[in-house]
Amino acid sequence: MASQDEVEELGMEADGQNNQPTCTEGENPCSQAPNISSAPEETTDAVSNGGDSETNQELVEVKIIWNKNKYDLKLPLDSTGASLKQKIHSLTGLPPAMQKVMFKGLVPEDKTLREIKMTNGAKVMVVGSTINDVLAVTTPKETIQQEVKEEETKKEPLCRQKQHRKVLDKGKPDDVMPSLKGVQERLPTTPISGMYNKSGGKVRLTFKLEQDQLWIGTKERTEKIPMGSIKNVITESIEDHDDYHMMAFQLGPTEASYYWVYWVPAQYVDAIKDTVLGKWQYF
Repeated sequence: MASQDEVEELGMEADGQNNQPTCTEGENPCSQAPNISSAPEETTDAVSNGGDSETNQELVEVKIIWNKNKYDLKLPLDSTGASLKQKIHSLTGLPPAMQKVMFKGLVPEDKTLREIKMTNGAKVMVVGSTINDVLAVTTPKETIQQEVKEEETKKEPLCRQKQHRKVLDKGKPDDVMPSLKGVQERLPTTPISGMYNKSGGKVRLTFKLEQDQLWIGTKERTEKIPMGSIKNVITESIEDHDDYHMMAFQLGPTEASYYWVYWVPAQYVDAIKDTVLGKWQYF
């Protein structure tokens, strides 16, 4: 007969067996309870790193032509001319201050590419010299220009001088181009015509920006002059006709090299000077 201690021990074992988990029919036996503490699945969101700012802007693809080299460039259509110069600097190494950028005339720095109607495939001509090239010039254009200005202040107005009066007294040419006083316009896409030269013959000016040349055409011939060789541009309004100017292109070191043109419409005067001389000369 079992003792009381043995009975109690058997009772404890039975209770332990009753506390084991039981499995009902259809369940996997002795299945583990799910791990409710497992980490939720991670989700990844696309995050912009700020480097795609141009993708939301309308872009324009242009071809930059400089020194017989061609570069493809894509930039926002709302970029300014100044921004375009910075891009050209990164491509060519030309400092912006030494660039003449031309698309249907000189590209203004404060206008956007949209405003000057630049489209895909447009050819942008760049003219400019490196710092070393400019420093190699023995007589900077600014020195010549300053000397000319000082000399002009000592003289009577150009339009009153005898050599010019004989041309101006002929009056305006019949086919002179219309003028706009107090207005500045970009160079036209067609030649500026209907003017006289010093001999009183008809003359026209054609600006070949892609070749960086000024073509001076008469009935007899056309002179093709590199713009880089023109040392100065002298201009003065014509007395009693201040909506027209007389203009000289200085092709050499003395006054004998001046090529005079009369009855230039006033609205093109600044554009002609900027295109020929450029705004990049600063020393």
